[in-house]
Parts: sequence; structure tokens; C-alpha cells
Amino acid sequence: MQNMINAVKGTARGVAEYLTPVLTESKFKETGVITPEEFVVAGDHIVHHCPTWQWATGEDIKIRPYLPPDKQFLITRNVPCYKRVKQMDTHQEEQEKVIEEEDDDGGWVDTHHFAADSTTAASQEIAEMTLDNKVLSGSKKKDDNDDDNEDDDDDAEAEDMEAFEQGGMLEDEDEATLKTETIASETEGAGSSESGILQTRTYDLNITYDKYYQTPRLWLFGYDENRKPLTVDELYEDFSQDHAKKTVTMEAHPHLPGPPLASVHPCKHADVMKKIIQTVADGGGELGVHMYLMIFLKFVQAVIPTIEYDYTRHFTM
Repeated sequence: MQNMINAVKGTARGVAEYLTPVLTESKFKETGVITPEEFVVAGDHIVHHCPTWQWATGEDIKIRPYLPPDKQFLITRNVPCYKRVKQMDTHQEEQEKVIEEEDDDGGWVDTHHFAADSTTAASQEIAEMTLDNKVLSGSKKKDDNDDDNEDDDDDAEAEDMEAFEQGGMLEDEDEATLKTETIASETEGAGSSESGILQTRTYDLNITYDKYYQTPRLWLFGYDENRKPLTVDELYEDFSQDHAKKTVTMEAHPHLPGPPLASVHPCKHADVMKKIIQTVADGGGELGVHMYLMIFLKFVQAVIPTIEYDYTRHFTM
């Protein structure tokens, strides 16, 4: 029933998108939306820094005239997904909170809102990344102090390995090894074969430009360990359960033929981006529009936390 409603909404939005004029004036900082030209700039940036992402064209009859013919959307293939969302130790219903709930699409969910190490998630980390000059200057002073500590360590007496061996320490069980063995045993029966090899799902991810919402939009197509397409129910096993069938919907891809694909609905993307831009500004930094897709991929991971796509976590602004 929900998918039928989503299909009707998708058809209505298709008509609305056709009637919506192409955004030509940049409103990135004010509202969090981007123009098609800015989408291409952000796409070129992520292709350069994340080689697993590439530009794609799709069907000729579906080419959007407001985008370059060879840069219609972005794609990355064979992205691993090692476990289901319900297997995540950190995924607990009591840690979830709907951030934007007063809308028809179910709102945006922060899956770690009440966790002890809560990341008010991407925004704080992104703000820290933009302050690279301040961080670098601070770390330089810290490194100077670390050098002094290293000098002190050099003066310490070296360990007597013969006494270490005679004391039986080499025969002690290593905690790291025990932990690895425990994890391996726990995964058996939950996505692993009888041989103990983890059977991994894979996903193809697309990022398109949504003309109606004037933001990027993420699409997903999944395969099981035998490269057979996942069913809709199997797809939903890899999505945050409060996002499934709400933030994540099944709709026709704007550039590719075939059955409907899972898509992270873009209705809240601009609002989330606007808040992140403000957080960065409050921290004394500035977020350039070329970083849009880097940040976009970071905050949509709340929806698909077990799909390990590349958005280059460690980068300088």
C-alpha cells in the first residue's frame, strides 16, 4: 500500500519537475539547494577525490538538457554491505529520533541521537574538517610536545626479551586474536556460509540531480552474494528501519530503464545541508559548494549505515 502511495506521489512529482524551471541563480548558502552547474562542480570534485565514483550518461532519450550529456549522474558499483542493519550493536530503537517529523514523507531520522558518543552527527565532524588551519596550528604545538615525550621514551631501558620469553609471556593468549575469533563465530549463521566466509551483499549507487527539489538524490540497487538482485524486502534489511518505506522509497530511475529502484527521498536534503552550512559558519569556517556531495554522502549514511561506499572520510578542505 505504501509503495502504491509512493508511486502516485512519484508520478505527481514527475509532472511537477517537468513544470519546475531550472535553477540558475546560486542559493547554496541561503537555502542549501544547488543549480545543475553546481551539481556538476561537486560531481567533478568527488570523482577526482573518490575514484570509485564516475560520471554516467544513461539512456539517450532520458538525457536532461540542463546537464552535460556525459555528466548526467554519478555511479559507483559493487559497494560492499557486510551485515544487516539489525545486526548492528549500535542500532537500537531507543537511540532513534525523528528530526523533521511534520511532513508527509515521514521526516528525517537520526539513528544515533541518544547514543553516548552521539555525533549530532555529520555536522560537528564537518565543522571540524573546515577549520583545517586552526587544527593544523594546534596539532603542530602538540607534536612538539610529543617529540619531548618520545625523547623520554628513548631514554628508557629496553625490554629484556629473553626474560620475557622465559616468563611464559609469549604463550599468553592475545586478546585481539580472541576478539577476532569471537566476532567470526558470532557472524556464522547471520550472513556467513558454513565455511565461515562472510557472504557479502553488494550495491550499485547512483547520485542524480533532482530538478524539483534542486538537490542531489541517492539511488540504490542491491545484489546478494550470488549476484542475484535483492527483493524489496531484502533491500529494506539494509536501511535504517525508521527510514524504510518513508525516507527510502521505490521509484523509477530518471536515467535508467528497468524496475523501480530504492531511493533516499530528497525532501529534507536542502534543510539538512543548510543546517550543516550554518554549523560550519558558527565554527569559523566556510563550506564551498564543491564539497556538497562529500557532505551529502556523509549525512545520508544515517539511512544506509551498513553500506560502505566511498566518500573519503579523511580529507582537507
